[in-house]
Amino acid sequence: MSAKDRVRAKAEQTKGLIKETAGRMTGDRRMEAQGRYERAKGDLRDVVEKTRQTFKKKHK
Repeated sequence: MSAKDRVRAKAEQTKGLIKETAGRMTGDRRMEAQGRYERAKGDLRDVVEKTRQTFKKKHK
Protein backbone atom coordinates (compact mmCIF):
# COMPACT_ATOMS: atom_id res chain seq x y z
CA MET A 1 0.00 0.00 0.00
CA SER A 2 2.85 2.41 0.61
CA ALA A 3 3.93 2.42 -3.03
CA LYS A 4 0.37 3.26 -3.99
CA ASP A 5 0.35 6.18 -1.54
CA ARG A 6 3.70 7.46 -2.82
CA VAL A 7 2.40 7.37 -6.41
CA ARG A 8 -0.74 9.22 -5.34
CA ALA A 9 1.40 11.85 -3.60
CA LYS A 10 3.56 12.36 -6.70
CA ALA A 11 0.44 12.58 -8.88
CA GLU A 12 -1.04 15.27 -6.62
CA GLN A 13 2.24 17.18 -6.65
CA THR A 14 2.40 17.06 -10.45
CA LYS A 15 -1.25 17.99 -10.90
CA GLY A 16 -0.80 20.90 -8.51
CA LEU A 17 2.31 22.12 -10.30
CA ILE A 18 0.51 22.04 -13.65
CA LYS A 19 -2.49 23.92 -12.26
CA GLU A 20 -0.28 26.45 -10.52
CA THR A 21 1.72 27.09 -13.69
CA ALA A 22 -1.40 27.33 -15.85
CA GLY A 23 -2.95 29.76 -13.39
CA ARG A 24 0.17 31.88 -13.35
CA MET A 25 0.37 31.92 -17.16
CA THR A 26 -3.29 32.86 -17.63
CA GLY A 27 -3.47 35.25 -14.70
CA ASP A 28 -6.06 33.07 -12.95
CA ARG A 29 -5.17 33.56 -9.31
CA ARG A 30 -7.77 31.06 -8.14
CA MET A 31 -6.35 28.27 -10.29
CA GLU A 32 -2.85 29.18 -9.15
CA ALA A 33 -3.95 28.94 -5.50
CA GLN A 34 -5.68 25.60 -6.13
CA GLY A 35 -2.48 24.32 -7.68
CA ARG A 36 -0.43 25.40 -4.67
CA TYR A 37 -2.96 23.69 -2.39
CA GLU A 38 -2.85 20.42 -4.34
CA ARG A 39 0.93 20.48 -4.48
CA ALA A 40 1.14 21.06 -0.72
CA LYS A 41 -1.32 18.23 -0.14
CA GLY A 42 0.87 15.93 -2.21
CA ASP A 43 3.97 17.08 -0.33
CA LEU A 44 2.28 16.35 2.99
CA ARG A 45 1.12 12.92 1.84
CA ASP A 46 4.70 12.15 0.74
CA VAL A 47 6.17 13.22 4.09
CA VAL A 48 3.62 11.16 6.01
CA GLU A 49 4.42 8.09 3.92
CA LYS A 50 8.18 8.54 4.35
CA THR A 51 7.69 8.93 8.11
CA ARG A 52 5.52 5.82 8.20
CA GLN A 53 8.17 3.82 6.34
CA THR A 54 10.94 5.05 8.66
CA PHE A 55 8.87 4.15 11.71
CA LYS A 56 8.17 0.65 10.36
CA LYS A 57 11.86 0.01 9.65
CA LYS A 58 12.96 1.08 13.12
CA HIS A 59 10.30 -0.91 14.96
CA LYS A 60 10.44 -4.30 13.27
